[in-house]
Amino acid sequence: MYVFSFEKLEVWKEAIQLSKDIYKVTSVFPSEEKFGLISQIRRATNSIAANLAEGTSRITNKDKAHFTTIAFSTTMEVLNHLILSKELEFISEEKYLKLREKIYKISNMLNSLRKAQLKKV
Repeated sequence: MYVFSFEKLEVWKEAIQLSKDIYKVTSVFPSEEKFGLISQIRRATNSIAANLAEGTSRITNKDKAHFTTIAFSTTMEVLNHLILSKELEFISEEKYLKLREKIYKISNMLNSLRKAQLKKV
């Protein structure tokens, strides 16, 4: 089976794992949040990997870096949703801190990728 370039990116693999983790964590959120916070955080988390995938199909490195920037911004959106989830006591401090560590790692990887893409411009 052919492996696309985005599938080789470690940051994409980390983003996919974060999405899986978010689905598990949000599965126990209050049911009234189904169309609110649950939907929002899941869509945002999925968007991180999706923007990386879309960015790899772009021709110029400037365009690729643009999609990496969007992925970074969405990562910060996910962090915001997690902070709110913790404040609302939908997730424990322990789960929050583990997910925050993953977000920190992904954000650093995205910054490095963006810098590398822009160096090639």
